[in-house]
Amino acid sequence: MRFVDIIEKKRDGLELTTEEIRYFIKEYTEDRIPDYQVSALLMAIYFQGLNEREIADLTKAMVESGDQIDLSAIHGIKVDKHSTGGVGDTTTLVLGPLVAALDVPIAKMSGRGLGHTGGTIDKLESIAGFHVELTNEEFIRLVNDNKLAVVGQSGNLTPADKKLYALRDVTATVNSIPLIASSIMSKKIAAGADCIVLDVKTGAGAFMKSIEDARKLAEAMVTIGKNVGRNTIAVISDMSQPLGFAIGNALEVQEAIDTLNGDGPEDLTELCLTLGSQMVFLANKADSIEEARELLKDAIQSGKALEKLKAFIASQGGDPSVVDQPEKLPKAKYQIELLAKEAGWIESMVADEIGTAAMHLGAGRETKESIIDLSVGIVLIKKIGDQVKQGEPILVIHANSEDVEDVKELLYHTIKISPQPVAAPKLIHEIINK
Repeated sequence: MRFVDIIEKKRDGLELTTEEIRYFIKEYTEDRIPDYQVSALLMAIYFQGLNEREIADLTKAMVESGDQIDLSAIHGIKVDKHSTGGVGDTTTLVLGPLVAALDVPIAKMSGRGLGHTGGTIDKLESIAGFHVELTNEEFIRLVNDNKLAVVGQSGNLTPADKKLYALRDVTATVNSIPLIASSIMSKKIAAGADCIVLDVKTGAGAFMKSIEDARKLAEAMVTIGKNVGRNTIAVISDMSQPLGFAIGNALEVQEAIDTLNGDGPEDLTELCLTLGSQMVFLANKADSIEEARELLKDAIQSGKALEKLKAFIASQGGDPSVVDQPEKLPKAKYQIELLAKEAGWIESMVADEIGTAAMHLGAGRETKESIIDLSVGIVLIKKIGDQVKQGEPILVIHANSEDVEDVKELLYHTIKISPQPVAAPKLIHEIINK
């Protein structure tokens, strides 16, 4: 088989066979095909696309390129959640304990963040003593005992995807729905869950800016799940502004505690109930989505979800008293209010740029070598559609330096105030279930 023939075939809009796709992934992973040829194929895929069968074959081949996590020793139906990324996206910290409180096993493999704020692991490490260095045996035991554990990502999951993503990043082929869908789903499938719930973001702060593109990506990923035997559902949710109020590691942990206590932001609570009800239903712990939602609300109101969070923290070496005493979380030295320069209604607050402001404070990593400050970040007071008076605080900057003028300037640039009332954006746009 000659790789140039595969490039030519896709360039001309023809369908690649299962064998050709497997050959491509295996040979490239083992460094037997040069980057310049793979770049040509990626560009051909970017323009010509892949059909459902080709996308499923590409995903399977990437899964098979490295390790696959065997979760068969965990009792029950394992359900995983994946978000396509956003700002202030605290859902995993809430959903893990909330869904586990209903005896749904959550075996979560997470990473560290590169960008606005830390990843789930960075956020959890805001809690003194918490660690994710678990052996496979410990990981499985904790999920069987507590229904919840979080571990760092394996070094050899989907190595083909790592190589392809690095190449796509420098060849202007990142923004291809078949390639995005297979990249995301290969990692989720290799991580071993039986069912997958996807939170596909849309809006100014999301990778998919339009609802149409978000829908195409959601449909592609749900179809992959179906074609490889994983029950998959996608929720398309808004990311035109940060989710919840908190952007920053310890700040988001506190917001997760508040949410599990029934005192969280309305949008974060609603999204967690929407995603969680899908997870509980897929795990056969409820006969309908509506019943699952009521069970989740009961878990919050009864305190069961909060107790699950304490047990989870303690099981991984953390200090569970932080749940009742969140003041033990890392705290920034200064809290600086950003005051409205005019009266009106919040018209827009671009999530990406607010996330960038938080990163400038030290809440995220600009490079892999950057050291995160777990205490800093931004807490919103107003959101889109809220009325604000001149001189009233819009948000609070949590910083370890008083010199935050550059951050203030960025925030003033991204937050627009309208003299006319503005409607709050719709949170849940659509649920895709093929």
